[in-house]
Order: sequence, then structure tokens, then C-alpha cells
Amino acid sequence: MNISENLKNIQTYTSNARIIAVTKYVTVDKVIEAYAAGVRDFGENKVQDAESKRAGLPEEIEKNSTWHFLGHLQTNKVKKVVGVFDYIHSVDSLKLAKAISECAASQNIVQKMFIQVNIAKEESKSGFSPEEVEENFSEISKLDSINIVGLMTMAPFTSDFEEQRLVFRGLRELRNLLQEKFNVQLGELSMGMSNDYKIAVEEGATMVRIGQALFI
Repeated sequence: MNISENLKNIQTYTSNARIIAVTKYVTVDKVIEAYAAGVRDFGENKVQDAESKRAGLPEEIEKNSTWHFLGHLQTNKVKKVVGVFDYIHSVDSLKLAKAISECAASQNIVQKMFIQVNIAKEESKSGFSPEEVEENFSEISKLDSINIVGLMTMAPFTSDFEEQRLVFRGLRELRNLLQEKFNVQLGELSMGMSNDYKIAVEEGATMVRIGQALFI
């Protein structure tokens, strides 16, 4: 199957969720092919990879695409991401949120971002614990130059579908709790990847991050 066929297959399961094409391991030619197939959301995990890849794209694609930063972001790389990516999915500390806000303020923009939550509390993954999100949400939400659009998580890589479902459901329930407790709207849930996006959509994902299932 080619990218166009893969995309159509994924779309049969994703309902209204936006498909973010994760271009971490693919060439510029594959990004161009995905754009031709109809993809308009692209995600990268590393600043350097994104810079080189985007520099090689036709102006039309660069201009008409929405770019998502998905990987772990160090505070010393914030200047290379803020204003360059439309969304930052991986804000995993109050310190990082403050750095993003300061950088966005210096550019006179408002940066869209997700709070990354480690629902499963895996030591190998970044993110706030659900309890830490509650503790820090008020302070993060008061930062001037950011827009918290929603929450992001990653489920454990496992064949236990019920374990994955509980993680995605946990993120949705945390979002609902935050909305009620802090009187805010958090419209986006960024959750689900190639191996588990179908379950994520069933549990309310509005954005799914797809790499292998789209490009291979």
C-alpha cells in the first residue's frame, strides 16, 4: 500500500480526529507524497530534524501545513520551537511552560501548547503526573503568552488493549476534571499512535500521531 491508501484506511477509523503525520523517520519526498495525499498536519520529534526537513520542502507545503512539535523539549531549545511550530505537544514542566511563555512574549505571539501527562506513570516517559497537573494548572494557565489547547499522553507499548484504553480514558477524565475545576475549555486530546490510535479515538482523541501506519 502507498501513503494515499494508508491514509484512507486510517481515516476510516479516525472519525473527526486530526491525523498528524509523524515524519521522524521519513524523507522529504515522503512528506511531499503525504501532502499530495491530503495530509496537512505534520509532527517532528527533534528540532534539528525539523529544521533540515522543512528547509527542503516546497514553499507551498511549508506555508499550507500545520506543524506540531512532539518530542521532549529542553528549555535551551525553546527559541527554535516557539513561533516555528503551530503546536507544542510536550510541555512537561512548569519551568518549560514559563520559558515558552517568555519566548512567545518576546515575539509578541501566543503559543499553542499541550500539557503532557504521564497517565500510566511510566518511568521511561516524560510528563506531569495527573496529580501534578492539578497542582500546577492554575499557575500555568495564568502565563500570558501561551494557550493551553488540551492534554497529551502516550499509552504503554503493549498488546493489552484494555491497559491502553484505561490510559486514554484517564486523560479524558482528567481533562473533564480540569475544565470543571478551573472553568476552562481544553478542546484537544492528543493521544494515540500507529499501534493504538483506534482505541484512542474511541476514548475521545481529537488528534492522533501516526508515523509507521501511514508511511510503511
